[in-house]
Amino acid sequence: MADTLSGVALVTGGGRGIGANIARELANAGMRVWVTGRTREQVEAVASETGGRALVGDVSRREDVEAWFAEVGNALDLLVNNAGIAGPRALEWGTDPDEWWHVFEVNVRGPYLCCREAIRRMTARGGGRIVNVASGAAYLPDGPADTAYGPSKAALHRFSELLARQAEPVGVHVFSISPGLVRTDMTAPFGDDMPWTPPELAPRLVRVLASGRADALAGRYLHAEHDDIEELIRRADEVRENDLNAIRLRR
Repeated sequence: MADTLSGVALVTGGGRGIGANIARELANAGMRVWVTGRTREQVEAVASETGGRALVGDVSRREDVEAWFAEVGNALDLLVNNAGIAGPRALEWGTDPDEWWHVFEVNVRGPYLCCREAIRRMTARGGGRIVNVASGAAYLPDGPADTAYGPSKAALHRFSELLARQAEPVGVHVFSISPGLVRTDMTAPFGDDMPWTPPELAPRLVRVLASGRADALAGRYLHAEHDDIEELIRRADEVRENDLNAIRLRR
């Protein structure tokens, strides 16, 4: 039986694609969901559908993020950092440096800004959970054609792993997940012959993580399609003891 949830969640990049599906899953589970994004029509449509609230702005802008969290207040149980963009698809020496760096501003600085605000509020309430949506591009040798997206997701995963260690003593559990290769506007150019991941798997994984049943797996790399989260929960002690579900160089 799927977990029944309560409390308040904030989902960045929730106006479409994976973020919208996560917002729907959490609302169906019983949470009150705030949805953020740059396109007002999209975030308001998802918020209306889920009975939640819309927050318009850019996750890479500190003033926008601080305004979001000021409006949400301290009643925050779950943060899902889903907002992300791909990089310029061109030979690196022919790209604009600002365009390349903007990928890191959205994919890494954005989650950092949101985590910074969220943990302060969660700590005051006795704890909470954060899910950072990383990617297999963080470690797979064959990834997107641009050189910004994969490195930004590698940075996001490592940030999540280190933050999980810092935040655990104050009752905040930080997770890093890959949603798999989900067909979205960003991945549509890949074509029809790719091994597409069912779009419902990432939202289901986030729902389990929000329940608290997987808190022992905080800081681990969790894949929505390739990992059986229920099995990992049962094996959590082994996973931690043997440093499994981690992106490591082993010799």
